Amino acid sequence: MSGKPENMENASPRAAVDPTAEHVAEDLSAVVGRLLRRLRSSSADSLLTPSQRSVLARLEDGGPATTAALARAELVRPQSMRLTLGALEGQGFVTRAPDPADGRKSVVSVTEEGSTVLAGVRAAKRSWLADAIAGELDGAERRKLAEAVELIGRLVDK
Repeated sequence: MSGKPENMENASPRAAVDPTAEHVAEDLSAVVGRLLRRLRSSSADSLLTPSQRSVLARLEDGGPATTAALARAELVRPQSMRLTLGALEGQGFVTRAPDPADGRKSVVSVTEEGSTVLAGVRAAKRSWLADAIAGELDGAERRKLAEAVELIGRLVDK
């Protein structure tokens, strides 16, 4: 036994002292990146690429949008967005309709099948994460994690 509490063995050495904002940012960025990769792999059988999942989620949460608006929101070129939407449309996950404000354009919406697939992806991610939290953290650690989630939410929403 190392003499350290078990839950400190995997803690960053920086956690023991008052860390600088730069160190916390570096550590948080690395951990969030690993978490996102694990979440993506937890729903790998969905047959959606990460960009397709992101576009489906954006349409589900934000409603119908044009290809150009989606490209801006996803920070990709319109040509790339057209390819992503074409793949989603080919799988029956999105549909296009004339834009009521400008008939020369079309708006893309999630189909019922797309919503079902997205719900499955989200459920797989939540399930993996809930199982990991339940299996690895005790009650005090879950409370700390809940507090950290609130703090991270504040940073993201500011």
